[in-house]
Amino acid sequence: MTAPDMLPLVSTVGGGFLAGALAGYALKKVIKIVAVVVGLFIAALAYLDYQRIISVDWEVLQSVSQNAITTSTSTLTLLPNNIGADHTTNLTISNLGIPLASSASAGFALGMVRG
Repeated sequence: MTAPDMLPLVSTVGGGFLAGALAGYALKKVIKIVAVVVGLFIAALAYLDYQRIISVDWEVLQSVSQNAITTSTSTLTLLPNNIGADHTTNLTISNLGIPLASSASAGFALGMVRG
C-alpha cells in the first residue's frame, strides 16, 4: 500500500482518537463539577439541619438517591442492547467501522484518565 492509499485509514484513526480524547476529557470535567455541586448541596443541607433551620429526613433522602442511582445504572447497562435493535448496520473497515471505534475508545479512555 502506498501513502495515498493509507491516508483515509490514518485520518480515521487519528480523528477518532482525538474526538474520543476530547469527549473523555470533557465528560470527566462535567462529572467533577456535578460531584462538587451535589456535595455542596448535601453539606448545606447538613449544616441547615445542624442549625435547626430545616429538618431533613435522611432516610428518605437516601432512598431517593439510591433509587436514582439504581435507575441510571440500569439504564446505562441496558443502553448498548437497545442501540440498533430495530435496524442492523454493516460497519466495515472501509466505512469507518473498526478503526474509528477502536481509536475513539482508546482516546476516550486516555481523556478520562488525563482529565
